[in-house]
Amino acid sequence: MALRVTFVAAAGSSSVLAERFEDDRPLDRAGWSEVQRVAHALLPLAAADLRYCSPAPRSRATGAGLGYAPLVQLALRDCDMGRWRGLTLREAMAREPEAVDAWLADPRSTPYGGEPLPAFIGRVGGWLDTRPVEDGCRVVAVAEPSVIRAALVYVLRAPPATYWNIDVRSLSAIGVAGRAGRWSLRLEGASAQAARA
Repeated sequence: MALRVTFVAAAGSSSVLAERFEDDRPLDRAGWSEVQRVAHALLPLAAADLRYCSPAPRSRATGAGLGYAPLVQLALRDCDMGRWRGLTLREAMAREPEAVDAWLADPRSTPYGGEPLPAFIGRVGGWLDTRPVEDGCRVVAVAEPSVIRAALVYVLRAPPATYWNIDVRSLSAIGVAGRAGRWSLRLEGASAQAARA
């Protein structure tokens, strides 16, 4: 029995310069325009058997804007970044360069006082492993790029440092298939996803 989960990255928020840690800003006009531009390609995913989103405002708005009517999942929240919440990596580096260097060198470290990266990856992976499994069941989950990176590290059973080597773009979609403890990455074009949704 295999479950198919498609992750959709939330639309961007006002700053296009850099992703913010635990970004809780609402979707702005540029974000809404972005959703409208790609809705035709992502709308077929609304036919998924189960539709979820992270609790972040821009994930909820993206899911609603795409017609998914998603159910909020707390396990899909962003990593708890402690005192770096709301900062970009560049801003954190300007304030605490040695702490950022330590964190990038050792994903288990938490110089910001929050959740360790391996725990974040495990939390997101635990959510994935506990989805109801019915053969051919289709799930769509709208989440922040950081959450999708964590899910991919988990699915690939990659070392936590791999998290930094995955670039998830706004409104991109990526699929995984399998069941608890046995996942594989699915790469498809937008037309193939639309046809199978």
